[in-house]
Amino acid sequence: GGLNRGWFVGDAARAQAEVPRHAIYATSWKREGLTFPMVWARRSETVAAVNVTERYAKPAAAAPTQARLGVRLWNHRGGARVVARVEVLDGERQILGSAQTKAGTADLNDMPRFELKAGSQGWLRFVLGEEEREQTFGPLEPGDPTVDANWSELSTMSAAIEALQDWLRLPAGERPADAPVLQWALSRKEAARALEVLAADRLTRLAAERKAAIEARELTEGDRTLRWLETTFGEAPAAGHSLWISMHGGGNAPARVNDRQWQNQGRLYQPAEGIYVAPRAPTDTWNLWHEAHIDPLFQSLIESYVAVRGVNPDRVYLMGYSAGGDGVWQLAPRMADRFAAAAMMAGHPNEASLLGLRNLPFALFMGGDDRAYKRNEVAAERAAELDRLADADPGGYVHLSRIYEGTGHWMNGKDAEALPWMADYSRNAWPKKIVWQQDDVVHRRFYWLRIPDDIAIGDRPLLRATVEGQTIEVTGDIPAKLCLRLTDLLVDLDQPISVRLNGREAFTGKVTRRAATILSALAERMDPPAAATASLCVE
Repeated sequence: GGLNRGWFVGDAARAQAEVPRHAIYATSWKREGLTFPMVWARRSETVAAVNVTERYAKPAAAAPTQARLGVRLWNHRGGARVVARVEVLDGERQILGSAQTKAGTADLNDMPRFELKAGSQGWLRFVLGEEEREQTFGPLEPGDPTVDANWSELSTMSAAIEALQDWLRLPAGERPADAPVLQWALSRKEAARALEVLAADRLTRLAAERKAAIEARELTEGDRTLRWLETTFGEAPAAGHSLWISMHGGGNAPARVNDRQWQNQGRLYQPAEGIYVAPRAPTDTWNLWHEAHIDPLFQSLIESYVAVRGVNPDRVYLMGYSAGGDGVWQLAPRMADRFAAAAMMAGHPNEASLLGLRNLPFALFMGGDDRAYKRNEVAAERAAELDRLADADPGGYVHLSRIYEGTGHWMNGKDAEALPWMADYSRNAWPKKIVWQQDDVVHRRFYWLRIPDDIAIGDRPLLRATVEGQTIEVTGDIPAKLCLRLTDLLVDLDQPISVRLNGREAFTGKVTRRAATILSALAERMDPPAAATASLCVE
């Protein structure tokens, strides 16, 4: 028993039972085939033995499976250490951990360490001030490997953006939709850069597709065609011209009557700056501008001018006179996320709701003696309603109301004051509070909310959504599934968010920025300022 704790225990622990030269034997009176090896009589088989190696040998130690990666950052080879944030990213660019590097009087062995699996590989991202640089690491050996990075030698472009640009260099029809880079997690800066390069690519291709249509001033969606008149005013600002869409009156009349109204609308207003477009309604029905085909035609018109003529997508304005004013009442609330401001001249709202105008500056102009269909009375009622909505919701429902006493359906040009008032506003594509009231023509996207294509939309449902800090609250007629289109302009995507639906906690956690989300947003609508970089669907 005592020998088990003797001087040879350490060596005996390394014995190998299956290798005769390295096994341990004991003598025995019982013969079972083994003989005791006697160094003084190597060929003798007179003494029986048993193999007792297992009493002393330790089980073979399992190969280590962990690596404690240490990281040091130097300003250059042979230089001084630098304090910066270091993030460890895996092969899909998900952040596995982050810390601060050490410098100054800190011991050289005092460095941040990250517990990773042996064999891991990925990227180290260093953030110094406003600049990010990267280098690869791995595969890691077990134990305590150390990476010494030199800031002056690090790549100034992330691997994600390099891979994305490689993907974009392929012909558009040969780009794999399942390319891994499209699903990689992106940092805030990477997402901003990815949006730039993806939008530039999409704009280039869309401009080529739509150039002929813009030059011909004729767009077709389905079985409807939109034609228009165009006049450009002023020099283009650095961010691009504004776009003014001005809808004519008429309706429920022969084509020649509506054509005269159209031609008149083309001369009616003159913004100080911008491309002024007067479209011809595709039909001659009474509801010229609020049939279901108008919405996609206008969306196509706007994105075509953004791509071909460099229009600023945050400065698109909607206006209309008479039947065109009817269209403004209808289109402005349901397409509020597309315009910077809207103005209604001498139109009737019919059943249109004003709730969707929460973030769209809206002006209404009416002659005090415009009594047909009680336009003057209804306009006064709607002006009062806008007053009430604005009072109840500070910051929302910005509006201007003008009812000119002594004028009839024609307001003698007084309504032109709308244009400088509208031009003071640019669109807020990511408001912290939205009110979405569906119309008889439904939309699946409104600001940062989206209803999936396979989810039914009921009769004029109403949703209200707010963002406070990292909490998103949605109330009202919530569909079976609702998707949130997200960006760092709305919430901090580096931190967890909470989503509540009618008071119920529906999600808590982080949401990942991905190039695939940006691609999808740009394909749905060529509107870079409103493109989401992350998406979350909740039920």
